[in-house]
Amino acid sequence: MAFGWIDEQARVRRRAGLVRILRPRPAASPLLDLASNDYLGLARHPEVVAGAVLAARTWGGGATGSRLVTGTTELHAELERELAGFCGFEAALVFSSGYAANLAAVTALAPHGSLVVSDAGNHASLIDGCRLARGTTQVVGHADPDAVRKALAAHDGPAVAVSDTVFSVDGDAAPLAALAQACREHGAGLVVDDAHGLGVLGDGGRGAAHAAGLAGRDDVVVTVTLSKSLGAQGGAVLGPARVVAHLVNAARTFIFDTGLAPAAAGAALAALTLLRREPERAARARAVAADLHARLTAAGLDAVRPDAAVVSVRAPSPEAAVRWAADCSAAGLSVGCFRPPSVPDGISRLRLTARGDLGGEQIERAVRVIGETRP
Repeated sequence: MAFGWIDEQARVRRRAGLVRILRPRPAASPLLDLASNDYLGLARHPEVVAGAVLAARTWGGGATGSRLVTGTTELHAELERELAGFCGFEAALVFSSGYAANLAAVTALAPHGSLVVSDAGNHASLIDGCRLARGTTQVVGHADPDAVRKALAAHDGPAVAVSDTVFSVDGDAAPLAALAQACREHGAGLVVDDAHGLGVLGDGGRGAAHAAGLAGRDDVVVTVTLSKSLGAQGGAVLGPARVVAHLVNAARTFIFDTGLAPAAAGAALAALTLLRREPERAARARAVAADLHARLTAAGLDAVRPDAAVVSVRAPSPEAAVRWAADCSAAGLSVGCFRPPSVPDGISRLRLTARGDLGGEQIERAVRVIGETRP
């Protein structure tokens, strides 16, 4: 029977308690949201929604084609200028998703004969970029600049190191300055995914690379997503103009993909404008994360200290994590649930979003629910 092997895989997943299920949420959920990536609470902000509506009315429901045909509008060009200027880079290129941006950056910058040095804790999109790249990939220990340096020293030819800036599972930050130094010593480039840093880290939320003093360097490329702190959808690559020009000509997820929908571009542009006007939003998200971690730890929970806005609480097993998240939901709290194979260390956990718009009472309620429902 065609695809008969799928049934066996489904049985294996069920036995391991690893079946994933889609759960559509209503437009107005009664749950307190600590599960989404809406770090600054902008997804429903009136100005962001208005930006999406105006863009859709002006440009239509879709981009109508790939960026190189009809899919680049004046709105896309404006968003790219604003992103580059805000984050401190020479140029930016917008994609339909952060996943597509990561695939583009890694594959286009790792030709035949090159070496890609990839952190063991990297996001799946970076891992897939490494798999699709024509260069050779070497995976090194998590957040280990010396391991990166050693790998680069053993290679003769083009090379690039690839890392998240803030890792999505535990919310810990990469040692960017040390990574950049290791790369510079060996003439290698550095590509970092700042999906969880933009809007949270750096001066006014300008990102982890900006905070580390790496913005605008000719050997650093940053990818971002528009779907987290900016409350929209899409992704972008930021870096030297010649790198962006290369991506336009060589990145398959740019050349052959339909451009980002105008509504998403308009929403992201409005969110950037809002963040420029209210830079304190970034510091607020970090403060909420610190408060959430302190309260969870005080309650005796195994919470990992956050470097940005992700707070994880470890669970004893995948089954316990799933049950814990379900019990939280039944008590009015929405939390993320990470378990194998999504977690590189095999440890299941609840993943909490420390949104910058959460108040003290909401944080207290979240901690109380998590503590009362612990397995």
